Amino acid sequence: MESEAVAHDTRVVAPRTSMGFEYTFPAIRGIQAGREFYVSMCPLRLIPKIFIFDDDELSPEMRAQRILNKGRLPALTKYILDNPDDYVFSALTASVDGDMDFDSTSPDGPGFRTGQLRIPMASRFLINDGQHRRAAIELALKENSDLGEETIAVVFFHDAGLARSQQMFADLNRHAVRPARSIGVLYDHRDPSSQVVRAMAARSTVFKGYVEMEKSNLSARSRMMFTLSALYYGTQALLQGLDLKHDEASDLAQSYWETIDKQLPEWAMVRSRELSATEMRRDFIHSHGIALHALGRIGNSLLRESAAPLAWKKQLAPLKKVDWSRANTDWEGRAIVGGRVSKSHQNVTLTVNYLRHHLGLGLSPEEQRVEDAYLRGDA
Repeated sequence: MESEAVAHDTRVVAPRTSMGFEYTFPAIRGIQAGREFYVSMCPLRLIPKIFIFDDDELSPEMRAQRILNKGRLPALTKYILDNPDDYVFSALTASVDGDMDFDSTSPDGPGFRTGQLRIPMASRFLINDGQHRRAAIELALKENSDLGEETIAVVFFHDAGLARSQQMFADLNRHAVRPARSIGVLYDHRDPSSQVVRAMAARSTVFKGYVEMEKSNLSARSRMMFTLSALYYGTQALLQGLDLKHDEASDLAQSYWETIDKQLPEWAMVRSRELSATEMRRDFIHSHGIALHALGRIGNSLLRESAAPLAWKKQLAPLKKVDWSRANTDWEGRAIVGGRVSKSHQNVTLTVNYLRHHLGLGLSPEEQRVEDAYLRGDA
């Protein structure tokens, strides 16, 4: 006799034996490394109920997963809640410590691989991959229960013990590569700053044809002057906290960077082919990410503090006198560490401080703290 359906085709049903109740999932059967596994669609409202984590208090060698990083959950949860019509989550991977019985639709042909997967409710479901997605789903359901009727793909493997589960985790993450930040900006159509930067890279005479759109690092021979990710972080810093509509933000960002361009003659020399992009990047730091980020922060404070709408343009004029060459020893310890340009938060702040000094601008308390530590030799 069947009990009440859990959701759609995933049911809690009475078993064929007297051993207890079981979950029944519509599933597809597959083979990997000689072992059967199954793929099914699971309602989101069932995810927090049946999938568990390893105990955080266990030592690492006794767990089959990393400890849940709760700091990641607010952003993941917000992503689901803010995009109910087009969020995307990849499949969860789980090991089942219990029997898994698969009833094929037919004994041969295509139907042999489709059917019903039956798992006793007493079984233990351990997530091998997707623990943060699982936790974010649980939090999102508390705020929007309607999401519970939606589904996520789940890949079920038989639990062959701790060593096998640990190996699965290692294998699943062994070849994971985070995409370059530039291509993330290029493909992100939700983030307002990404939209602004893409538009600016396509239409501004300063950037058009000189921005690397996919990679976040430029090769020595690249003819590009900037990476999209560097321009993104600089523009994001520029617009931080400003209440602007999309068109206003785009126009302001383009105007700002075109004003900066007038203070940095080497940028124009590359466009006129008097100087190669390779030579400019080699000999100067003003097209590197740290400089764009620092210039964005400078611009943000000028926009907030300028009495007249366009007063900030004149305030940027002293930048023309800054020695941006790598040969300038003032950059060592600020923008350059050990002969290499550094992108650390501290070095960005020290670069901001250096530029503020040339522009006759004061430092914030935090900037002053970083500056004092640098002057003491603590940085």
